[in-house]
Amino acid sequence: MSRKMLIKPFRSIESAATATHNWRRRQILKAGASTLVLGLTVTAPRLAWATSVIGVRVWPARDYTRVTIESDQPLQNTQQLLQGPDRLVVDLNGLDLDDALKNLVSKITPNDPQIQAVRVGQYQPNVVRMVFDLKGAVKPQVFNLQPVGSYKYRLVFDLYPAVAPDPLMDLLAQTERKQQQLDAREAMRDSTPPAPPSTLAGPNNPPAHDNSDAFFERYAQNDVGSTAPSTPSTPSSPRPTPPVPPAAVLPRPKPAPKPPVIAQDNGSGSDNSGGQDDNYGFTTPKSSKGGTTRLLTVAIDPGHGGEDPGAIGSAGTYEKHIALDIAKKLRMKIDAQPNMRAMMTRDADFFVPLNVRVQKARRVGADLFVSIHADAFTTPEARGSSVFALSEHGASSAAARWMATKENSSDQIGGINVKTADASVNRALFDMSTTAQIRDSLRYGGFVLNEVGGINKLHKGSVEQAGFAVLKAPDIPSILVETAFISNPEEEQKLNDNAYRDKMANAILKGITRYFAANPPLAKGRMT
Repeated sequence: MSRKMLIKPFRSIESAATATHNWRRRQILKAGASTLVLGLTVTAPRLAWATSVIGVRVWPARDYTRVTIESDQPLQNTQQLLQGPDRLVVDLNGLDLDDALKNLVSKITPNDPQIQAVRVGQYQPNVVRMVFDLKGAVKPQVFNLQPVGSYKYRLVFDLYPAVAPDPLMDLLAQTERKQQQLDAREAMRDSTPPAPPSTLAGPNNPPAHDNSDAFFERYAQNDVGSTAPSTPSTPSSPRPTPPVPPAAVLPRPKPAPKPPVIAQDNGSGSDNSGGQDDNYGFTTPKSSKGGTTRLLTVAIDPGHGGEDPGAIGSAGTYEKHIALDIAKKLRMKIDAQPNMRAMMTRDADFFVPLNVRVQKARRVGADLFVSIHADAFTTPEARGSSVFALSEHGASSAAARWMATKENSSDQIGGINVKTADASVNRALFDMSTTAQIRDSLRYGGFVLNEVGGINKLHKGSVEQAGFAVLKAPDIPSILVETAFISNPEEEQKLNDNAYRDKMANAILKGITRYFAANPPLAKGRMT
């Protein structure tokens, strides 16, 4: 055997120990490196997950101003209200100043009733400070909203004026201005020849069977207290006696030979609906003090608003804007009548909770309530206008139930402070709806539906019913009008037509006047 074959590699004990030590050291270094890489891998996403602001929005209104900060994670904040001058200081924790927060400064408008200006800056590392310079004392409500719909987390600042505006006082001031205008017109009428008759319901003359115009002419003359004799109006076509005037006219003298007194509602539900019976004359409801005439009050409720856009059409049309425009047109037309006045639950782009809409209408003692919408459905094929009343026993159809559920979710989307909501009061209010209210609402809705059907296809030929929260005023006949389906491209185009919106307002007014003509309002303890 070769000597070379017997030779084996030789390593001393020391070298073997050194090799083992180096191997262990390499393993430790490898483990450390792996831990470092893993740590960096975990830390990087955490940095990416730091709270970021998606957008800021400001909704100024006389009722209150809302500031909303939307973020991808809940925002922690502290705030303090200071005086001399009035200001609200807010610290947002866990944030760095970014462009979205900087844009808040430019979103404050000069006509904001509550906020004079806002200052935003990096107060401390990860703390952004906002200072709201206020125009007067406010009662702020600050609360968080969980993600809903297309919204992520929202931090909401509702700045209520220390002295809240009273809708009743506003309405009384409006009525006083209107009376002054009527007095001026009366003075002009005494000094100039009578003007030719003008219609109440828009450019088209009312049909011959319509008795609402005659009612309003008679009501208007009682309203101004005119007693001077004049020649009775001649009817436009032969009709059974007593004759019906061709159209409603601004206040002018007319004989009033003891018209029948308004009948009290005994709950029988009888009426002369349809406008075929001419025996509808009655005296104007008067208050107990000095015979003051009471104006008929209509509460107009433009659906959605502010954070709640309502339905959105395929062309980008917002339901809240359509509803507000039709409501403003309707208010103008109602206020043009000498014996009526309108109150709006919102007159700008801001959110009003459903129960507050009802409370506003009750505060002014409204005779009627109409909520205006332009809703959507799950398919673009749905089309036509609809009128809804409240239901005690479930929805009249699956579609009605679906729409009521959607409309009732407005509070969640618009955002309400649940901590301040008095659940017991709200529940009591919504449980007080009576059979009589629903009966009158169906009757009222029938008149409006008939008029709306003259300008658009009807989704259903009768008034539908469902549990709409906004219709639950226990003492006010209330309806909800879906003017068209904004989810239908053709009807969305209609809703974007100013002429169509004007016709819709005319139709609603005409339905209201017909309802009052067939169902004379009861005298209430409220004066002009």
